[in-house]
Amino acid sequence: MIWHESEHLIIRNMIPEDAAVFTKEEIEQGWNQTEEKYRMRLAHQNDSQCIALTAVFDGCQAGYISVYFKASHGPFAGSGCPEIVDFGVLEKYRCRGIGTALMDTAEKIASAYGDIVCLGVGLHAGYGSAQRMYAKRGYIPDGSGVWYDDHPCMPYARYDVDDSLILHLYKVLR
Repeated sequence: MIWHESEHLIIRNMIPEDAAVFTKEEIEQGWNQTEEKYRMRLAHQNDSQCIALTAVFDGCQAGYISVYFKASHGPFAGSGCPEIVDFGVLEKYRCRGIGTALMDTAEKIASAYGDIVCLGVGLHAGYGSAQRMYAKRGYIPDGSGVWYDDHPCMPYARYDVDDSLILHLYKVLR
């Protein structure tokens, strides 16, 4: 299904071929990536748990995002709140409005499932552009503090600063 179409950009449902493309491109960027993540999103989409989206810029896969109909991790698990998961734009396609279009589309989809949408963002510098984007779009911390491996961090404990160190945010959609 096509969710957005403009002169240079199409946002459509993710298809199996996207997994290999994104994996290859992210490895070339220096990321530690496997196709498993994308195959899982596709399986969840096939099981009606989410909508996994791909942004295609001038015919090339450029970014992705998934909208889960009900959050299953973090402080919003079990709340019925829709959750945005796994948002990324390949480095060579950044600063072209692709991330904004993906987020606009994801929020539109989420609004059909709830009044608020939630997400988690990593805390190391690799997530800096996403952190700024979420703040500009009106996302605020949920107040549960920092989480690691889907558990709230304990005060004064030590944690690795890796992709598992997460701050959960939410935005009121209507």
